[in-house]
Amino acid sequence: MQNKVVVTGLGLISALGNNVNDCVAAFEKHQSGVAKIKRLKTNHVELSVAEIKSTNAELAAIAGLSEELSRSILLSYIATKEAIATLPANFSADFRTAYISATTVGGMDKTETFYENYVDDKNAPNIEFIRHHDCGKITDFVAKEIGIKGMVTTISTACSSSANAIALGTRMIKQNLLDIAIVGGVDALTKFTLNGFNTLQILDTEQCRPLDESRVGLNLGEGAAYLVLMSENVAKQLNQEIFCNVVGYHNANDSFHQTALSDDAKGPTLAMQGALKKSGLQANDIDYINMHGTGTRNNDNAEGLAIQSIFKDKILNLVLPNHSLDTRLVQVVQ
Repeated sequence: MQNKVVVTGLGLISALGNNVNDCVAAFEKHQSGVAKIKRLKTNHVELSVAEIKSTNAELAAIAGLSEELSRSILLSYIATKEAIATLPANFSADFRTAYISATTVGGMDKTETFYENYVDDKNAPNIEFIRHHDCGKITDFVAKEIGIKGMVTTISTACSSSANAIALGTRMIKQNLLDIAIVGGVDALTKFTLNGFNTLQILDTEQCRPLDESRVGLNLGEGAAYLVLMSENVAKQLNQEIFCNVVGYHNANDSFHQTALSDDAKGPTLAMQGALKKSGLQANDIDYINMHGTGTRNNDNAEGLAIQSIFKDKILNLVLPNHSLDTRLVQVVQ
């Protein structure tokens, strides 16, 4: 019999706040973290992004680490420490524990600065600044700081990275390979990412408007979020508060295009169908969907079609900006 997997810890830092409570409070007040670029040095100051307001020095002070570290490390460490705050100090030694962290940027913020200095003066830069460039180095650093010596691994699959970290941790606990898995992800805002998406012409200068007829594209952001997963038995043993169970997840690949969804929405349809099947739930049992909602016409059309094909006349509560919806994509049924 497979273990039941529960969530007992939460850690979060985003443009809305530096911890879970602050972010939730801002969310409940319908506040937005999206604004014009201020911290990141770029020529594209017209773009709107979700930047964390703190500087590296301020983040380092919160974390108790050096401000010379990558911004991704600082964000990851802050969110991870919050997530594990209720665990006993020796949890990693007493239980089979994994740290599964996701990132696509890694320590690229420091590499960009190093490269700029290197162009100006090849003798000036300190090579130590880029020692955490690799995505896995972010995970390794934080795992070492929090004392995890068991399984430590990094997932980098673009937008699905953190979801895959949660799925992997869940699967390993279900199969009795782990007792506890700290899962989640981190990305700092960098020029490389900003310029890449801007080249695709899918960034919005204002706040993004998924499913709106006037949609232009997405807003990039930065942040870190982690969950503590564990078997229900271990949660009871450690007297941990249980927030929820992880019951369904699924990966699907329609092999259509590297950056676009097919017109028939095969990818997201298969993924949602697979997650429902794993969970043992029916479409009518679902009350909430958190959409990818990039605000691009391709994604909105495909994702909207996938939701309609599965949930049919029961379209659910969606996380969307307060704009008039494109009724060709979504109907809200009371």
